[in-house]
Amino acid sequence: MTYPRYPKHRDSGVEWLGDVPEGWGVKKVGFCCDFYTGWTPPTGDESSYDGDLPWANISDIGPKFLTETAKRISMSAVRKHKIRIAPNGSLLFSIKLSVGQVSIAAVPMYTNEAIAIFQSSANILSRWAYYTVPICIPKNASENIYGAKMLNQYLIKSAKIVLPPIEEQHAIAAFLDAETARIDALIAEYETLIELLKEKRQALISQAVTKGLNPDVPMKDSGVEWLGEVPEGWKPIPLHSMSSDSNSLFIDGDWIESKDLSDTGIRYITTGNVGEGFYKEQGAGFISEETFVDLRCTKVKPGDILISHLNIPIGRSCIIPEFFGYMVTSVDNVIFRPDRDFSRQFITYMLSSKAHLANMENLARGTTMQRISRSTLGSAKFCMPPPEEQHAIVAFLDAETARMDTLVQEAENGINLLRERRMTLISDAVTGKIDVRDWKETM
Repeated sequence: MTYPRYPKHRDSGVEWLGDVPEGWGVKKVGFCCDFYTGWTPPTGDESSYDGDLPWANISDIGPKFLTETAKRISMSAVRKHKIRIAPNGSLLFSIKLSVGQVSIAAVPMYTNEAIAIFQSSANILSRWAYYTVPICIPKNASENIYGAKMLNQYLIKSAKIVLPPIEEQHAIAAFLDAETARIDALIAEYETLIELLKEKRQALISQAVTKGLNPDVPMKDSGVEWLGEVPEGWKPIPLHSMSSDSNSLFIDGDWIESKDLSDTGIRYITTGNVGEGFYKEQGAGFISEETFVDLRCTKVKPGDILISHLNIPIGRSCIIPEFFGYMVTSVDNVIFRPDRDFSRQFITYMLSSKAHLANMENLARGTTMQRISRSTLGSAKFCMPPPEEQHAIVAFLDAETARMDTLVQEAENGINLLRERRMTLISDAVTGKIDVRDWKETM
């Protein structure tokens, strides 16, 4: 949908802003509205949190209307430190870490010092500021400060903000409330579709690798508690027994510390590269050829399976892609190079099944971080179909999961387009690129 432009414009005098409608002001924040920040108790002072007054941290900011906070603050702390309250309807603007995140206080509350509080006034409507402040203020911050995810009160006061008349602020806020709600509803529908597709994908994999493709095949007790019944002809086997040939492997990766890393050399990958059935490209660590020899590292080759000892979900796996040469991996991954009789793709699907991952979670141990040992992982029994049936199941799952993955990607693309549309609509409305004064909501 296209929207009309304002009939007359003037130069704003601000490079990033360009022209603005006649009658709109462009002022420094410090000259057009009052704002202040909250207060944070000293580290270790838990006594300040023994009250029942809402106290917002930057991790609370995000919902459009903030009603609940993770912590509460005491009235004694409020009185002692003369903390100013954020009245109902105030705009809460994060100035550290998650710079630019905003919420509107739906109830009176207090905040920490990393949140700037803007109250509605004769010049500023908080519902309008909700859309405008995240657009205008970060634009004025110097590159190095914003890049470090921090603003301060001086930068906010000196930031220039576009300021339409108050009645137009009402019109812009009403327009954006309605239009962004429509976009958010569409995004939510896409997100629901993605979750359903992922659930269906997981169910399809679990069914195929534990029950096979033929619903009429005779079944038998697998003898493995977490598997239940499996088709006749499928044989139970521990995972480590699938690597008995001289060229096979079932060993941990190498103990490589941060001091061993370099900028170039042999690629080093960690548990962060292991997805649920797929390799994730992230980060780029290396070790030198000399370090590889000194540490007697094991070569990880294309086609090898990596299984993660830790991080949720424990026991997930991936196949190393063919576009890599050899590499090394951390001790937190098992390097699994199965015998020729076992399809690596089937094994990876099997290790991605819901039943397997649930079993790994039950077997994991640890207090601060759950982990499963290589011996426990290797002793876990699976039921393997004959080789030809493994290949048939892989062919089926490759085709079906690829179809679902395409649908997921299309939905994710749709979400990205909607988010871009949302941001463009907000930016155009609050900077006067479109005229919404005569806009009327339609059903």
